[in-house]
Amino acid sequence: MVLAVLVGLALGLLGGGGSILVVPIFSYALGYGAKQAIVMSLVVVGCTSLLGAMSRWRLGHVKLRIALPFGAGTMVAAYIGARLAAFVSEPVQLILFAFVVLLAAVAMFRFRPAAAQPSLAGGYEASRTLPPLGRLVLEGSGVGILTGLVGVGGGFLIVPVLTLLAKLPMEQAVGTSLLVIAMNALAGFAGYVGQVEIDWETLALFTAITTGGIFAGTFLGRYVPQGNLRRGFAVFLVGIGTFVLYQNRGVFVSMA
Repeated sequence: MVLAVLVGLALGLLGGGGSILVVPIFSYALGYGAKQAIVMSLVVVGCTSLLGAMSRWRLGHVKLRIALPFGAGTMVAAYIGARLAAFVSEPVQLILFAFVVLLAAVAMFRFRPAAAQPSLAGGYEASRTLPPLGRLVLEGSGVGILTGLVGVGGGFLIVPVLTLLAKLPMEQAVGTSLLVIAMNALAGFAGYVGQVEIDWETLALFTAITTGGIFAGTFLGRYVPQGNLRRGFAVFLVGIGTFVLYQNRGVFVSMA
């Protein structure tokens, strides 16, 4: 329960990133196998992201004409990634997860909110053109594979893609990414159905508490500098990624 609150606080304070804590919590703190931890994390990621997308929808920050094609690519890839996970050992999955965590930490260290640009106030609608559809789907597919294999939403990758390719302002990129994350988490979960057993009671309780923590974190976030939070969380992620790599070092030993 305490860990679920911490995940929710991180999500509320940072607007993302907290879900990346769920896999190590389920795996190392609660003792589930890696595949169980990944599939359960997809439910938490999907539910919390959908909640966030709904709240931002009311503010006009979700662009369906971008989310649907981008999300379609992530959903297909997430399903494929989840099915491929049956052929990947749990230690290898956790090593892949660790590298994704370290990548997320680098992204958080380098994150700089884009300055407001009046010419992009309407995103792609301002220029009356759509972003390159094929590239959006391709980028989405890469994120989806990661989601299916290691159980993370990939918001730290999706938001930069939406700002660079779709020319969306930051608030619209974040809102749209939340819907995309919910879509690919659902597809990833579907890909795992029948592969692993799920502890629904624990999962429901964890998700419910995490949701409550999001509201508390959102409130506290008004009073805490975001830059300091992100840098501090990035350092924390480096520690998590390093710990997971160390715990699964036997994979590197066997390869040598």
